[in-house]
Amino acid sequence: MVLRALALAIVTVGLAGCAASWEQPDSRQRTQSKVPSSRGVYVVQPGDTFYSIAFRHKIAQEDLARWNRISDVSRIYPGQKLRLTAPSSQPVKATPQPRPPVVSVARWRWPTDGRLVGEFDLSQRVKQTGILISGQRGQPILAAAAGEVVYAGSGLKGYGKLVIIQHTPNFLSAYGHNAALLVNEGDQVVSGQKIATMGETAAQKPRLHFEIRRDGQPVDPMPFLRQQN
Repeated sequence: MVLRALALAIVTVGLAGCAASWEQPDSRQRTQSKVPSSRGVYVVQPGDTFYSIAFRHKIAQEDLARWNRISDVSRIYPGQKLRLTAPSSQPVKATPQPRPPVVSVARWRWPTDGRLVGEFDLSQRVKQTGILISGQRGQPILAAAAGEVVYAGSGLKGYGKLVIIQHTPNFLSAYGHNAALLVNEGDQVVSGQKIATMGETAAQKPRLHFEIRRDGQPVDPMPFLRQQN
């Protein structure tokens, strides 16, 4: 019985998703509780939010809600099963409906002062889903654009204390490795508002991990941030 329980515990532990650090993570960041899933079905765990699930699996929130016919994303519960892919049983329409037009952010700003020390790169085995900006522990982290805070917590391994801001139906930004969070889920923030203070990565270096995601997928933040120049 002991060996069986140990084997079951090992099965439910897997590699962390796209780690938000360019330094070698410690053992706590290399592993995280593996999503209990079967053929693209996720079982909601205690502490999960709808937005953290969508973020972890790189799915646009509107798609995840539509695939699971969820109108109120605040009412998910532990043990609930969520589909992670589009239903294959949906009938094919003669004239498929296009996705809503992409609504972009008019202007982005740098989320903090500092030097770029890690670049976006999805070609590596450990994908670099954002950029790393160095600085001093405790310095201000700012909202890169106006929007709604849809996640503020430390439930996503490899990101430390994390803030996610939804700017438009298509775009969100994420701010990881914070020392302190200064906003809560549901808060409306303006561009340049202080939302957190800089913390440290697993290598104990002050860093901000910054991501921009379009329709749930990470994109290189640099072309967007250069709009400020």
